[in-house]
Amino acid sequence: MNLNETHDPDLASWIESANEPRSDFPIQNLPFGVFRRAGGTEEFRGGIAIGDQILDLAAVLAAGEFREAAVGRTAAQAARAAAEPALNALMAAGPAFGSALRLALSRALRQGAARRAVLEACLVPQSHAEWTLPARIGDYTDFYTSIHHATAVGRLLRPDQPLLPNYKWVPIAYHGRSSSIVVSGQSIVRPVGQILASGASVPSLAPTRRLDYELELGVFIGAGNALGSGIALAEAESHVFGLCLLNDWSARDVQTWEYQPLGPFLSKSFATTISPWIVTLEALEPFRVPWERPVGDPQPLAYLDSAEARSRGAIDVQLEVLLETEAMRRAGAPPCRLSHTLYKHAYWTVGQMIAHHTMNGCNLRPGDLLATGTQSGPAPGEGGSLLELSSGGRQPVQLPNGETRGFLDDGDTVTLRACCARPGAARIGFGCAAGRVLAARLPTPKSAHASTRESARASTGESARP
Repeated sequence: MNLNETHDPDLASWIESANEPRSDFPIQNLPFGVFRRAGGTEEFRGGIAIGDQILDLAAVLAAGEFREAAVGRTAAQAARAAAEPALNALMAAGPAFGSALRLALSRALRQGAARRAVLEACLVPQSHAEWTLPARIGDYTDFYTSIHHATAVGRLLRPDQPLLPNYKWVPIAYHGRSSSIVVSGQSIVRPVGQILASGASVPSLAPTRRLDYELELGVFIGAGNALGSGIALAEAESHVFGLCLLNDWSARDVQTWEYQPLGPFLSKSFATTISPWIVTLEALEPFRVPWERPVGDPQPLAYLDSAEARSRGAIDVQLEVLLETEAMRRAGAPPCRLSHTLYKHAYWTVGQMIAHHTMNGCNLRPGDLLATGTQSGPAPGEGGSLLELSSGGRQPVQLPNGETRGFLDDGDTVTLRACCARPGAARIGFGCAAGRVLAARLPTPKSAHASTRESARASTGESARP
């Protein structure tokens, strides 16, 4: 494995909360995000999550820290890019810059660091912060990499042929809508769409009755590729900046009516929630595991196969979904866990996603976002969506307080969480991607004008608190 001093599990930080065993953000993590103090008019700027704090990189630079003479030119340039209101410049710089900055940050935040007093003044408690999207997302592509999810959904839609024949050959994906990607903490309005009710011959316009979540990881692209020039599998991960959590909200009844012949449209484009922190591939290095193709399945074409991909192409990320209903909230009851699964079950790797995406000459750009598709495991309780867990709504999930859910109700809050953990390595967390469902807003001429005004205001900078 490509381990270095930043991965040392014995490293401790002078920020004590980072040393707690269950912290998502120990010194071995150091994920990037964009934030500001909540409730004010400050500019958004880049920061690093460490324990329950954020290291304000703009404040660090203003204090005269991370000068070239102290940390080297590459790390100093990366620090300036990472302090900006969006991380696209840091992403474009490539992995050497992010790695150099990660090393400088690790050394500055360790116990005994000489400049502790200066950096302490640059900390902002996460409880006092709000977030915006970490990058300007130009394009968004949603893949379909879990064979367990694809098979389970296929059984509901096509019992005689659950898995289409191309699935084991092609990393399936569709082009999503980047404008409706939001950061954790923003509420989700129940979408309205065309729905063909059972037994009806004419569709109606109505709020979705089958609102669902999808448990996914997001992949932020770093350095891009030129139009007409693909990215080889061996180089694919050098074009990845890092991973986040992603919930691709779905209106299943709208999706059923519209998805043929061209795939999802309004059933997916209304909202996608991501976590505010981007965990770098370097931080995830201790959790690499072999990528395996089941015995008897066709082997990938040469451009999607390599010895390195087979030996370390998968990442062992633990994923879970939590649900808090209005009744739980009123009773002060904690959210309940709906499912838990592992990303290492994915049928296609991050590298294969990128190699396939670009093999026709498609150009990816810094800040583009790829999604893994819903991640589900082989066991019944490992479904990454209510569609699977409730068998299409026919067998509602029983909640601890006596409520049931086939699909989401208004007031429900869905929270995705993830971490990597194994003996001999520090636990690496992803934070959370959370969103509460609000009641639908039926379109009227007046509300359409109001939505336009709201969209114009939102374009000046959306923010949220988890």
